[in-house]
Amino acid sequence: MKVARTIKEVREQVTEWKKQGLTVGLVPTMGYLHEGHASLVDKAVSMCDRVVASDFVNPTQFGPNEDLESYPRDFEHDCRLLEEHGCDMVFYPSVDEMYPDGGGKTDTYVEILDDMPKQLCGKTRPIHFRGVCTVVAKLFNIVLPDKAFFGQKDAQQLAIIKRMVRDMSYGIEIVGCPIVREEDGLAKSSRNTYLNEEERKAALVLSKAVFAGKKMVQDGERSADKLVEAMKEIISKEPMAKIDYVSAVSGRDMSTLKVLEGEILVAMAVYIGKTRLIDNFMMEVEK
Repeated sequence: MKVARTIKEVREQVTEWKKQGLTVGLVPTMGYLHEGHASLVDKAVSMCDRVVASDFVNPTQFGPNEDLESYPRDFEHDCRLLEEHGCDMVFYPSVDEMYPDGGGKTDTYVEILDDMPKQLCGKTRPIHFRGVCTVVAKLFNIVLPDKAFFGQKDAQQLAIIKRMVRDMSYGIEIVGCPIVREEDGLAKSSRNTYLNEEERKAALVLSKAVFAGKKMVQDGERSADKLVEAMKEIISKEPMAKIDYVSAVSGRDMSTLKVLEGEILVAMAVYIGKTRLIDNFMMEVEK
């Protein structure tokens, strides 16, 4: 597996692959990789001739007092996982390589101006999706992939990236991949490493609420308010849990639902101690 630290190296290698008529898949990550990321690489390998993963903790998507400095990093581990799963090149740039003005800042952003980024996680992380769109747009321009692969655990991010690709006329297919969970149900996340043993047990309340909510919809519940209240009640029984939000929204544009119909996304963010975790389920509900 090739390790590229500069934009020039990535472009030269991708140009060579394209000359050979090969398709290229991109898996954007912030490193500290786990089985969820591995599943994205596996999917990319199955659909593309060559696969590039980025490994970059993007400063523009972190707000003040968020965990940019403490975000876990282990590039050697990341390389082993990527190589084991068939990745052909990892792009591991410095902050200055991605943001040449220095300090991890830029004067040029890509931003969706409707309400999509203001819902769910965007309510308490107002600059987050601007930073996500900007870094993903940069990665698309650097790698020029045919397909890009994102996890459905970050369902709002996935929907926003799809909108950006449509609006900006990128000729890239966005492939969403299912949530990967621990054996006990907890959604895999790099932030799970922040949890101590007691918090790790408490964190299971997220998946418990998700599974219960999904069953309610499958059993015929169509009131979004009743569904959300039932899920909140489950979470509130865990003393270590503090709800940021639990919401039922349209999976297409993140607008709040009253009636559960069409493509729905039921998503949550919950603090377990100081660690903010997210989980969700998506369903197509007949009208």
